[in-house]
Amino acid sequence: MAGRISLCLVLHNHQPVGNFGWVIEEVYRLAYEPLIGALERHPTIRLGLHYSGPLLEWLESEQPQFLERLSALIASGQVEILGGAHFEPILVALPRRDRHGQLTRMRDDVVRRFGVKPAGAWLAERVWEPSLAYDLAAAGYRYTVLDDNHLRSASVPEDEMWGTYTTDDQGRLLTIFGTEKGLRYRIPWRPADELIDYLRLNAREDGHRLGTMGDDGEKFGAWPGTHELSWGKGRWVDDCFDALAANAEWLTTIKPTDWLEREAPVGRVYVPTASYVEMTQWALPADEANVFEQLVARAVEEGSPAVRFLRGGLWRNFQARYREINDLHKQMLRASAAVEAMPAGPDRERALNHLYRGQSNDCYWHGLFGGVYLPHMRLATHAELIAAQDLAAGRDAPAASGVADYDLDGIDEVLLGSLGQSVLIDVAEGGGIGAWDLRASRLAPASVLRRRPEAYHRRLREAERARASGSPTDAGPANPHEELAAKEEGLSRFLVYDDYERRSGLVRVLSGDRELGGFVSGEWQLELAAAEEAVLSRSAEGLKVRKSITLTGDRLSPALTVGLEVRTESRLSGQLELEWNLNMLGGGGNPAAYYRWAGMEARHDEAGELAADDAVGLTFGNRSEGVEVRLSSQPAADVRWYPVETVSNSEAGFERVYQGSCVILRWPLELAAGASCQFSVTLAVTQSRDREAEERR
Repeated sequence: MAGRISLCLVLHNHQPVGNFGWVIEEVYRLAYEPLIGALERHPTIRLGLHYSGPLLEWLESEQPQFLERLSALIASGQVEILGGAHFEPILVALPRRDRHGQLTRMRDDVVRRFGVKPAGAWLAERVWEPSLAYDLAAAGYRYTVLDDNHLRSASVPEDEMWGTYTTDDQGRLLTIFGTEKGLRYRIPWRPADELIDYLRLNAREDGHRLGTMGDDGEKFGAWPGTHELSWGKGRWVDDCFDALAANAEWLTTIKPTDWLEREAPVGRVYVPTASYVEMTQWALPADEANVFEQLVARAVEEGSPAVRFLRGGLWRNFQARYREINDLHKQMLRASAAVEAMPAGPDRERALNHLYRGQSNDCYWHGLFGGVYLPHMRLATHAELIAAQDLAAGRDAPAASGVADYDLDGIDEVLLGSLGQSVLIDVAEGGGIGAWDLRASRLAPASVLRRRPEAYHRRLREAERARASGSPTDAGPANPHEELAAKEEGLSRFLVYDDYERRSGLVRVLSGDRELGGFVSGEWQLELAAAEEAVLSRSAEGLKVRKSITLTGDRLSPALTVGLEVRTESRLSGQLELEWNLNMLGGGGNPAAYYRWAGMEARHDEAGELAADDAVGLTFGNRSEGVEVRLSSQPAADVRWYPVETVSNSEAGFERVYQGSCVILRWPLELAAGASCQFSVTLAVTQSRDREAEERR
């Protein structure tokens, strides 16, 4: 008797909170709509589909007929719709109350839209911790989809991954489908007949084997080169569906729940913390990630059993690797606690919606598809959290303030809050401003990413050297985990790394070519902390600098002032610098974002320099955001600015990304022994938009 096997396809479709509408529209045209058309042309194909909450919202608003077609496929029994966490958060990063809230909101939304209760939950980035078995089952889900990497880490033998497994936590049962890497890396990268051969090779006489392929739906048309492969001359999807139908006597496409009803699980497993292999590599420090990648590649090439025991990093390590991610995560936790404390009512529901949107996973990690390097999505996430906190506090009450360990590093920080703004100061690291949130416009202008080494920078340098030597490059579509592409030539010249965190209000004392006192990143002492003012000081190398940070103004017109007093024990001839790192979404030559002075304008991703007399009245802002900041200093200072740009990798290749601008004010210092001098800088904000008021209309 010939072997038989079943194939369970589960495609996950997601668009992040804050993504550009034109980007979503393009992905819809290239991938989402063609797949529905292919399913309509091939009614015998059965599979599971998952659409995240943000994408469903966009489809409902922009392409409602798509949802009607999808509903028809679900009603016919051809498609099984999966649920999950509504705004696609990394569940393990959330408080348990928000895990449950996100999961049940998606479950109920699927019931409302499609009239069926989802049995399966898509797990964002397949980031798994054992407690999730309880969370998913408690929200009414029967199964989730993990990777073969998860099963491997649970000591499942390679030949026994073709089926389902059960796990449990606190008395709750959950079934696991393991997406098989051989299928995932063939679909759609290899010809359809090779896929059929691979499935035939793994078929068995009893027909109890199941091959699961769960992966992103965007790779069927939206990833570079895949539209022509999937829907153009390549016709991959139609060819694949034709081949599956032609081999239906031994090869069955099946929906996940149908398999659960038909077949018993292979066995029981307890999966440790895990994700897909690439994610565990990205979570490692850059140097270790390169070593891990080489070890895995060597073990795979040699067919070594050691590959089963190679483990990368834990997803939570992103909070250790990136200060910006940790700050965002801890702000999310504070917002969650504030919303939880609100009384029931419309304001709490609005705040909860903003909180859940602010938990969308994309800006809480970085890898090939991670969004922390994308400023528009990072600031969109900040905006949702600012909105939640603003609603929790009440528009007529000041934002929260206090002295506490806000970033959970074991050292206290200072939080200042007023009617119009919130400022977080890291006393131990340069006394810098790590967060500056404007409540009315929901803008977080201090969100500027540090330029730091990434493991893939080595590959970029190697690829550029290979091109320079005349080595051939791969021209065809390929798995983006393996492909090397660049959006512009010579990107390696932009690989510049910062030796300090890009906070604001950072102080430097310079003498000749020396920087004195380590003020920019050293530890300061807290002298005073009030709701709207903090005073810090640092003494080093015969210098003492006192820094005051003060909030003034109202909701629409807040102001932030930094005052400095410099005292020296010996004669000092040099300069004083005060550094600001500011992001007002000025990348890509955005004409809405500007610097303006003396009737002149420049864009944010341009460098500039003004002498003290010319810098009087310097403003910068973003017309679309409705925010303008006027910079003034006493005494007048020379000002220079330059764009802070990173080089990151995405499914479209290596690209240069504007993260914000560094604005530096400089004054001359000429002090006798025992003398002191004072300086101040005020950033006065004007906001033409109050987004909370706009929402109430």
